[in-house]
Amino acid sequence: MIEFHADDYGLFPVQSRHIIDCYYNGALNGISIMPNSPYLKECMDAISDIRKNMAVTVHLNFVEGQPLTGSKAKKLIDKDGNFNIGFVKLLLVSYIPVVRVIYSKQIRREIRAQLKACAPYMNNGIFRIDGHVHYHMLPIVFDALMAEIRLMDIPVSYIRFPKEELSIYRKSYEFIGGIKPINIVKALVINTLVKRNVKKHERALESLKLEKSLFMGIMLSGHMFYNSVKACLPYAEEIAKDKGIEHMELLFHPGDVSEEDEMFRLTAGSDIDFLSENSHNREKEAEALREFGR
Repeated sequence: MIEFHADDYGLFPVQSRHIIDCYYNGALNGISIMPNSPYLKECMDAISDIRKNMAVTVHLNFVEGQPLTGSKAKKLIDKDGNFNIGFVKLLLVSYIPVVRVIYSKQIRREIRAQLKACAPYMNNGIFRIDGHVHYHMLPIVFDALMAEIRLMDIPVSYIRFPKEELSIYRKSYEFIGGIKPINIVKALVINTLVKRNVKKHERALESLKLEKSLFMGIMLSGHMFYNSVKACLPYAEEIAKDKGIEHMELLFHPGDVSEEDEMFRLTAGSDIDFLSENSHNREKEAEALREFGR
């Protein structure tokens, strides 16, 4: 099964309508929802009749907007109360013992709040989990997540392990054009973190009996366009078959933020660039989902 997945649903109303249009008029069959968005309930109510037709996933967020735990997450926010903790900083904090304890407590509290906020929207009460900008793969965040899953005793069927199979892109390189060097770096870093997390939590992950999946979305991040993804798919399917994996997640970001009011509400510089300033790329990813649905 191929899961054509869109991140960031529920961030804003108009932006979310752009995403869900890819369900009605395309191949979209999975969404990740923003736990701390003030528009989450409104956006989820808007799809109450089709939610069960999609793989709905908690999009743990430590990047955009404000934490659900407010000032109790003071190590993670700026003076305006918005998330302001970089990926590299949290990676370093993961390996500084005393500092790690302080941050971990606040991260665990926020993860708990975000999971609870999304609980009403999990199909059959079973959680699927990933993270905005893949922060959930940072050691301090993933360790906190696993601790909270145990503490809350929640059923989890899927956690996104965004490990890229680099051979897919080597084999299809001439058909997909250039790959941004920064995306290669990101993929290598994330692959390393995935390996660490799986190894450290091997027994706990086995007990959860998670669905195994092949992932695509970092190497072509920002450019999951139809022709490029189509060129990669035969090689991805070949790898999945060899490994006995029946599920494949293709990650798209079709939700461009183009309304002035919504653009104004973005708080993270990376999201302003990715979702708003590069909205033409978001539109091209939406078009890719429409093409795959034809």
